[in-house]
Amino acid sequence: MSHGLYDIPLTAIDGTAKTLGQYKGKVLLVVNVASKCGLTPQYEGLEKLYEQKHAQGLEVLGFPANDFLGQEPGSEAEIQEFCSLTYAVKFPLFSKVTVVGEKKHPLYHALTNALPDATGEGPMRAKLKGYGLEANPKPEVQWNFEKFLIDREGRVAARFAPDVTPDDPRIVQAIDAALAKQA
Repeated sequence: MSHGLYDIPLTAIDGTAKTLGQYKGKVLLVVNVASKCGLTPQYEGLEKLYEQKHAQGLEVLGFPANDFLGQEPGSEAEIQEFCSLTYAVKFPLFSKVTVVGEKKHPLYHALTNALPDATGEGPMRAKLKGYGLEANPKPEVQWNFEKFLIDREGRVAARFAPDVTPDDPRIVQAIDAALAKQA
């Protein structure tokens, strides 16, 4: 299973072919991102995490997705420009993917199957219900900015609900623990 994540074909936001294999030995925080979501300001926290912990081996990987109320309508170029100009994002971004349903990207299929439950699950589900929206059933991704932590050996180590912010102690502790372990 661990090598499976590294082999899934991906596309960077600039159109180049990639895989997670190029990040082997690093700790990865995979996030489905969106530019027009109430949680979009999390870009700032994600960039801060990246800047603080990149030298220790953390990579934050953003996967734009337009699966929730059309909150990522832009083209790859528009997304890149927005992230750069609005939040000075320097962490790697990938081309748009689908993270739920029948057309779910193989990476998200692997991530959600590996860890069906998210830490911090609950408040976001209740908030969506308050807006008259039905949250996706487990193991599906609930909303934009759900976070998956992959350890240095390519295992899914943790999953965090969308409204668990990048500076939340639960995320920081999980990242630090993963960084402390050498591959």
